[in-house]
Amino acid sequence: MNTLPITLAPSAEDMSSYLRAVNSQPILSLEEEIQLGRALRDHNDLNAAYRLIMSHLRFVVRIARGYRGYGLPEPDLIQEGNIGLMKAVRRFDPDRGVRLVSFAVHWIKAEIQEFIIRNWRIVKVATTKSQRKLFFNLRSSRQKLGWIGEQESQALAAELGVSPAEVLEMESRLSGRDLPLEQPDENGDAPGYTYVADLVDESPSPVEQLTAKDWDERQHASLAEALEHLPERDRVIIQNRWLREEPKTLQALGDELGVSAERVRQLEKQAMGKLKQYLGPLQEG
Repeated sequence: MNTLPITLAPSAEDMSSYLRAVNSQPILSLEEEIQLGRALRDHNDLNAAYRLIMSHLRFVVRIARGYRGYGLPEPDLIQEGNIGLMKAVRRFDPDRGVRLVSFAVHWIKAEIQEFIIRNWRIVKVATTKSQRKLFFNLRSSRQKLGWIGEQESQALAAELGVSPAEVLEMESRLSGRDLPLEQPDENGDAPGYTYVADLVDESPSPVEQLTAKDWDERQHASLAEALEHLPERDRVIIQNRWLREEPKTLQALGDELGVSAERVRQLEKQAMGKLKQYLGPLQEG
C-alpha cells in the first residue's frame, strides 16, 4: 500500500493535527465505495484500499472515544481501531448491500476491546468470550447505575446468558485496582516504599527446610529399622500394602501368600501394631 500521509499510529503530542487531518478526508459516496471495494476485491487495487481506509478514519476516532473510560491512552485506542478498520477493508464485499462503515464497526470494536482486555489490568479480568461480553456490559451498567446489587446482577445475568455468580465475580474484579510493586520516592526517582516488603512469603525458611529434611531422614531410617524387627510375612504385608505406589489388594496379597483376604487383613492389623511398638522408642530417641 502507498505510504500514508496520515499516520495510523497517532501520538499524544500530535492528536490535534491528526484529528484535523482525518476530518479533512472526503466521505465517499455509495457509488464510489462500491467501485473502490470491487477494485480491491477483484484486482487487489491497493490505491482503492488506501482511499477506503482514509475516508473512514474519522469513524475510528468516534468509536475509540467511547472507550476512554478504561484509563488507556486515546492514541493507542485509535491505533488499535485503525487495525480493525484495515482488517474490515480487506474483508469487505461491496456487493452485499452493506456500507463499509456498518461492516467495519464490528472489526474496529473487536480490536479495541481486545487491546483493553490485554492491557487494562496486569491480572487479566476476562479470558473467555462470555467474560469479555460481561466485562464491557458490566462496565456500562456500573457507569449508569453506579452500583450493581443483587437485583441488577440477576437481570444482567439473564440478559447475557451467564450466572449471577459470574456477574458478581466480574464486579469484584472491576472494583479492585492494581498497585505497583514499587512506589517512587518523593523525587520520583529510586523506589521509596515497596509493596514487595508487605508480601507474605509462606515458603519454609532455610532452618525449617533443614529441620524437615532431617526429620524425614530420621523417619525413614526408623521405619527401615523397625521393619527389620518384623517377621518376614508381616514385613511383606506392610511393604505391599503401605509402601508401594500402587498397593496390592487384600485378595491379591492373599493369593500370593496362600491365605484368604480376611486373614491378610488380620495379619496387616497385627503387623501395624508391632510396627508402632518398634517405632515408638526409636522416634523418642
